[in-house]
Amino acid sequence: MSGAATAAFEPLRAEFAALLDADPGHAAQLAVHFHGRQVVDLWGGPDIEGDSLTGVFSSTKGIAFLVAALLVRRGQLDVRREVRSYWPEFAAGGKGGISVHDLLAHRAGAIGTKDGFTPEELADDAALADRLAGHRPYWHPGRAHGYHSLTVGALTGEIVRRVSGRSLRELYDEEIRGPLGIDFHLGLPEAEEPRVRGILPAPPGEPGAAEPAEAPDSLGGIAANRHHRGAPTVLQELPNSRLFRAGGQSSAGGVASARGLSRLYAAAVRGVEGAKPLLDESTVRLCGLPYSVGHDLVLDMHRAYGLGFMVGFPHLPAGTFGHDGAGGSVAFASPSTGLAFGYTRRVFAGGSAPEADRLAAVAHACALRAG
Repeated sequence: MSGAATAAFEPLRAEFAALLDADPGHAAQLAVHFHGRQVVDLWGGPDIEGDSLTGVFSSTKGIAFLVAALLVRRGQLDVRREVRSYWPEFAAGGKGGISVHDLLAHRAGAIGTKDGFTPEELADDAALADRLAGHRPYWHPGRAHGYHSLTVGALTGEIVRRVSGRSLRELYDEEIRGPLGIDFHLGLPEAEEPRVRGILPAPPGEPGAAEPAEAPDSLGGIAANRHHRGAPTVLQELPNSRLFRAGGQSSAGGVASARGLSRLYAAAVRGVEGAKPLLDESTVRLCGLPYSVGHDLVLDMHRAYGLGFMVGFPHLPAGTFGHDGAGGSVAFASPSTGLAFGYTRRVFAGGSAPEADRLAAVAHACALRAG
C-alpha cells in the first residue's frame, strides 16, 4: 500500500491495508475529502498508482447529474417542467408528460430501444438521445422506476445541451473539471491513455464472474432489451475500449482516479482549495432527497434515487448522494458530515463491491469523531 491519511482517518487507512493484505491480487484506490480538504490518498495492489485511471462504469452518472444540478442552481433548469418544454422531439411515443425530475430519477421508461444499439451508438450520447427520442417508453412514465443504465446520461445530456447551448462534456470540462483540477474524464484525451489501467475479469466463482456475456441496454430483466445490433458487447469490456473512453458516454464511459471521484463531490458540496461550492444548500438538499423509492423494474431490487443520484446509502446519513459503478467503484458526498468519498478497483465486481460499503462506513465513523 502507498499513500497517506491524516491521523483522524487512520482507522480507514488500516481497513484499506487489511483489504489489500487479504487479497494480494486486489488493486484499488481510495480517496477522501473532509470539509473540502483531502485527508486520505491511498492505493495498492498490482500495477496501480495513485494517478492511475480506470473505467468507473455508472459512477460516471454523477457527472451528468451534477451538471444538471448546476443548471438547477442557476435557475436555468426547472425539474418540475416537462422534458418536451426543453426538447420537443422527446414527446414522441407517448412521452409528452414526463418531467425532467422523472427522467433524471429513472421514471421515464426510456431504457433502450427494441433493436438495441451498436457499439458505436453506445459510445455516442448524441446518437443515443436521437434514437431514444422517438421510441415508446417501456412502462407508463412516472408510475414506476427502473434503472436507465446506459441511457440516462445521454437523455440528461440532451436536456443540458438544449438549456445551455453546450454539450454536457463541454460544460463539465469548461466549468468543473478544468478549473478545479478534477481527475475524472468524459472523453479521455489520447495523451492520458498511458495512465489507464484496464478492468480485469473477476476470477471464476467470484461475484462478477458470471455476468451475462452481453450487456443489455439497461442492466436488468427487460427481455426485449437483451440484445444489441451487431456484435455482442461484453459489459466489463466497455471501459477497456478506446472507442468508449474517447466517446465520453455520460452514463458509463467515464475514466477516473479515486482522487478525481472524491474531489468532484467535495467541489459540489464544500468547495476545494478556497473555491466556492458548485451547489448551494437548497440544490444540495434536492440532490439527496429521495424521489424514486421502491422496487426497481429493471434491476428487480429495491433502489432509491434523488435528482438522478443514488440515495439511501447503507451506514450513511440521510441526504448522502452519489453513485456506484458495475466495476465496483463508488463515490458520494455526505453533506451533513462534510465527507466526500471515492473508491476504484480494477477487478470487475458486477455491481456494488462489498468492501466499498465497509470502507465508507469506516470513513463516516472517522468523520463523526473528527467533527
